[in-house]
Amino acid sequence: QVQLVESGGGLVQAGGYLKLSCATSGRRFNVATMAWSRQAPGKQREFVASIQSDGSTTDADSGKGRFTISRDVDKRTIDLQMNSLKPEDTADYYCWDVDINYWGQGTLVTVSS
Repeated sequence: QVQLVESGGGLVQAGGYLKLSCATSGRRFNVATMAWSRQAPGKQREFVASIQSDGSTTDADSGKGRFTISRDVDKRTIDLQMNSLKPEDTADYYCWDVDINYWGQGTLVTVSS
């Protein structure tokens, strides 16, 4: 059974940083394409970054140079390091198993100006 549990969200000032983690369960950790998406109030959910089983990553333009997705094998987490945060990064952030279209419950990130 797949479970995805996000953590690490919170309130931060513009220019600050946060690290989100997605704890995974089941056997898919090393084989799945995993991703982070976000949904701001009143907006559609949008792609943030993904990481494939071979470690290759894809980043949305909105986070390039600021956000880094990674896979922690020891902790079995998919992490999103977010630096130089902007108020427009405020959103619910969701962990996503792309291959089976399975989503976590999300963690809220609020960036104050």
